[in-house]
Amino acid sequence: MIEDTETIDEFLARHSADVEEAVRKAAAAEIMPRFRRLAAHEVDEKSGPHDLVTDADRLAEQHLTDVLGRLLPGSVVVGEEAVHANPASYEAIRGDAPVWIVDPVDGTRQFVRGEDGFCTLVALAQGGVLRASWTYAPALDRMATAVRGQGAFLDGERLFAGPPEPGRDLEVATSHPDYTTDDQKRALLGLWTDGVAPRACGSAGLEYLAVARGELDGTAFSWEAAWDHAAGLLLVEEAGGAHLTVDGVPFRITGGNALPFTAARDTATARRIAGLLAGGV
Repeated sequence: MIEDTETIDEFLARHSADVEEAVRKAAAAEIMPRFRRLAAHEVDEKSGPHDLVTDADRLAEQHLTDVLGRLLPGSVVVGEEAVHANPASYEAIRGDAPVWIVDPVDGTRQFVRGEDGFCTLVALAQGGVLRASWTYAPALDRMATAVRGQGAFLDGERLFAGPPEPGRDLEVATSHPDYTTDDQKRALLGLWTDGVAPRACGSAGLEYLAVARGELDGTAFSWEAAWDHAAGLLLVEEAGGAHLTVDGVPFRITGGNALPFTAARDTATARRIAGLLAGGV
């Protein structure tokens, strides 16, 4: 529990492991018992057939909301499912209080299909600045963490994204067409060029982890929802990568970004992808 005079840095020094434990316990209690066991009544559509929610999403988010709020008194939680129920609650990201940004099941479609490519995402931010993040793939039992200024780690091993190997096509994970406007589709077409190999993205959180590991060269995403991006953006930054919007500035979790945007293994690759996106606008 944070003390009145304790800073976020001091809180993280004492409680990062507690947050990791909370994420693992939420997944163990609410997600994995339903993995490959979902009944039809436990799956609903939100905005359409590609935007699903399950009982695992709702219950894991409530579990994390309860635990994280107790762990850091005075903080607020912005979770995907709570914002769906009350869109005004998203405004807390722009406030002064520490905010937990939670996506209980990132990659719900994969989860519903019984595939292991999903994860739980938690980030801690204050004043629009990301301070720490946790990316947990429970079906794979892989945990990636990052604290601003202290590096990115996967299962305790330091991550270094590094530049792409010269002479090969850049592999870039791109937004699903259902989540793009006509203008964004035109921007993304800028990636269909020599030297780039675009492909559809899966779980955003796991795509960011792939960038941080140097297994994927970059992303090109066209939506702003902070729960999909916050944890991964810090992970990529702390692994030595960079992120840029189509107008050439870093992505802001508080919103108002020019889209699409990219996160990439290094600054040069981020600039290249952002330039191609800008050229397609």
